[in-house]
Amino acid sequence: MLAAQAGDPSPFDALYRRHARIVHAVLLGRTTRDDIEDLVQEVFMAAWRQLRTLRDPAAFSGWLLTIARHVRIDHARRFRTYEDLDEQRAGAIAPVGSDRLEASRALAAIRRLPEAYREPLLLRLVEGLTGPEIALRTGLTAASVRVNLCRGMKLLRDELDAASRGRGLT
Repeated sequence: MLAAQAGDPSPFDALYRRHARIVHAVLLGRTTRDDIEDLVQEVFMAAWRQLRTLRDPAAFSGWLLTIARHVRIDHARRFRTYEDLDEQRAGAIAPVGSDRLEASRALAAIRRLPEAYREPLLLRLVEGLTGPEIALRTGLTAASVRVNLCRGMKLLRDELDAASRGRGLT
């Protein structure tokens, strides 16, 4: 971390490889798939520019996720109408293959959940991280991650059940 803060790009590349999946999951919570890769790059470019302001190298994961959340919010503000149209279109147009359709519906349902549940679910279901890995990378306690995953899965099941009956929860 100290070498990266001093301007050496090699250690920062290792940080990128270690944290790109978690940044991807945080962004996926409110961003279309078309924009994800660009936004991941935007997050890491912002982190690179601001790296010298990080006082505690051990706080890098939480600090990076805060940057990712801000980038996601800024992006949503700029492209709000496009996101709404994409969600409407996803429900109206069936992609090729039922697995892909189900994945689109599940992602749309996850996006409707509160953020406290959305991020851990995306990290678990999309990025494949375990509960302890999520805790380590987000700065949450393992107990909080377990609770958020359990409650989030229940809400997700309820949301998917309601959607299959033709009405989504709000």
